[in-house]
Amino acid sequence: MTAAGYGEPRGAASMDPALRVSLARAPWLRMWAIARRHAYVLYRSPHRLFDVTVWPIVDTVLFGSLGVFFARQGGPNTAAQAGVAYLLSGIVLWHVVYQAQIAVSTGFMEETWSRNLLSLMVTPLKELELVAGIAILGLAKLVMGVGVVALAAFALYAFDITGLGIGLLPVIAILLVGGWAIALFVVGLMLRFGNGAEALAWGIMFVVMPLGGVFYPVEALPAVVRPVSRLLPTTHAFAAGRRLIGGGPIPWGELGLAAAGTLVAVAAALAFLAWMLRLFRRRGYVTRYT
Repeated sequence: MTAAGYGEPRGAASMDPALRVSLARAPWLRMWAIARRHAYVLYRSPHRLFDVTVWPIVDTVLFGSLGVFFARQGGPNTAAQAGVAYLLSGIVLWHVVYQAQIAVSTGFMEETWSRNLLSLMVTPLKELELVAGIAILGLAKLVMGVGVVALAAFALYAFDITGLGIGLLPVIAILLVGGWAIALFVVGLMLRFGNGAEALAWGIMFVVMPLGGVFYPVEALPAVVRPVSRLLPTTHAFAAGRRLIGGGPIPWGELGLAAAGTLVAVAAALAFLAWMLRLFRRRGYVTRYT
C-alpha cells in the first residue's frame, strides 16, 4: 500500500488534488480527449466535411431525380410514383449506415496519416477507448450528414422523413450500430494489411449497398445473391423502413431479425478486431505506420 492509499498510482500523494482524476472518470476523459482531438482536425481542415455536406446532397439529388423521372413516365398514382418515396427514404437511411462507418474508419486512418498510432499505444489509452472517442465525434458528423440529406429531400422534393413516425427510431438505431460493426471490421483489416486496405473504408459500403436492400426488397436481386442479402441485418432494417413508407404498422418481426443480426455482426467484428490487434502487436505491424 502506498502512502496515498491502496491502488493509487505512484506519486499521487504529491499531486495537486485539483489535477487528480478518479479511476472511474479516467476512461471517459480519455475518450473525450480523442473526440476533441478529431474535432480540432475538422476545424482546421474543413474540406474533410465533404462526406457530411456535399456528398449527401449529391446522393439526394441523384436518387431523388431518378425517382421523379420514373414517376413521370408512369404517371400519377402508380407504383413508380411510390418509388420516389422508397428512393428518398432509402438514401436518408443509407446515410445513417454510411456516416457511422466512414466516421470511425477515417478517424482511425487519421491516426495513421499523422503517424500518431505509436504515440497512442504508449499512453494509458485503451483500444476500445480510442474507437469510442472517434465514434463520439462520429455521432456529431452523422447527425450533420443525415440532417443534410433529410433537409435536401424536404427542400428539393417535399419529402419529410419524420412522417414515418416513431417506428423510424429503432430502424435508425439498428443501422447506426450496423455501421459501427462494419467500421470495426475495416479497422481490423487495416491493422492487418496496412494502408493498402484503406480503400475498403469506402469500397466496402458499395458492396453492402446493393446487397443490403436499400431501395428494393430481396426478391428484386438475382437469385444467386439473395441468400447473402438475407443474412445482412441491413436488409431487414431497410425492409422495415419500406413497410413504414407504405403506411403499414411497425414491423417488429423485421426489426427483431435486424437487431439479432446486428448483435451477431458486432460480436463478430469485435472478435475479428481483437484477433487483428494480437497479430498487430506480435508481428510488429506498427512499423507500417511510423
